[in-house]
Amino acid sequence: MASYELSAFDRRFQSISLVGAIEQQGPYTLNVGYWLRDPNQLMQWPELVNGNPRQDFLWEQTCYEIFIGVHGEDFYREINLSPSQAWQVYQFEEYRYPEDMPPQTANDIELNQLKRTHYGLSVSLDLTEFMLKHKLQWANLFLSLSAVLKTSQGNQYYAMQHSSPNADFHNKRDWLHQF
Repeated sequence: MASYELSAFDRRFQSISLVGAIEQQGPYTLNVGYWLRDPNQLMQWPELVNGNPRQDFLWEQTCYEIFIGVHGEDFYREINLSPSQAWQVYQFEEYRYPEDMPPQTANDIELNQLKRTHYGLSVSLDLTEFMLKHKLQWANLFLSLSAVLKTSQGNQYYAMQHSSPNADFHNKRDWLHQF
């Protein structure tokens, strides 16, 4: 298991710390956990929903995100995970394209489990269809963990690193996890 301390885009904002961990399990299962520390209780949490529904625009509230890229390819997936326990997967052919809003839904990644926990969020994803369709091994993939945190002090953007002048989770230079 690899873990990463995610950093706030606004480096002056140090009130919340966020750690993400990635674990490959078996040939096609990806487990990710997010641990959030909020001693001043600045977080604003969405209401819990039942049944892990797919929903668009989750990033408008607190939302954890996973980006999955493929070495040597332009296409990628964006997975949105809400502490409400709703989720969604989007497909892109290249950087932020197509520009549909909401983005085009991808149905080649399935949810095994999504759970809000006392420390943050845990998710287990089934990448079987995505990996078989594109003939991928774990070594072909690289990932990013990020989050939009809605706080009483405004939205804060967390990622493995920020190399763009604006918070931009789609920037593959910042997708640091390799298998």
